[in-house]
Amino acid sequence: MPDVTERPLADRARFKTWTTEKLRYCDTDRQGHINNAVFVEMLEAGRVHLLFEPGAPTAPPGCAFVIARLELDFLGEMGWPGTVDVGSVVLSIGRSSFRLGQGIFFNGACVGTAEAVLVLMDESTRRAAPLPDDFRARLESLKLD
Repeated sequence: MPDVTERPLADRARFKTWTTEKLRYCDTDRQGHINNAVFVEMLEAGRVHLLFEPGAPTAPPGCAFVIARLELDFLGEMGWPGTVDVGSVVLSIGRSSFRLGQGIFFNGACVGTAEAVLVLMDESTRRAAPLPDDFRARLESLKLD
C-alpha cells in the first residue's frame, strides 16, 4: 500500500464523497485483471456522483462540465469479482474551473489516484463560464481539509 504521506490521495480519510461500483467480468483483460481503461470509467462514476447528486447545485442551464486535464497513477491491480469504492475531494477552485482529487479503493487498498481539472463550459459559445455562486459554495464544502 502506498505511503499516504507521499500520496495523500491514497488515504481514505481525505475524501468527502464516495460512490461504489461493481466490477464486471467483461472489465478484465488478457492478464485476468481489470483493464486500465476501467479505472478511468470508475473515476467518471465518482465525478458524476459529485457533479449530479440529486438536490445539489450543478451546472446551470446551457452549461456543461468538460475535463481539461486528467492525471492517473496506477498503484495496484484489481480483479473480478468485487466492488470498488471511489472517493472524490475538491483540491482547488478557480474562476471557471476546479481541481478534483480521487482515489480508487479495492479490497481496502488504494489501487489508483487521480487529479482532474474540470471546466464549466457555456455550450453555445464553447468557452469557459464562471462557476455559479451556489455551485462554488458546494465545491467549498467538499474541499480537502
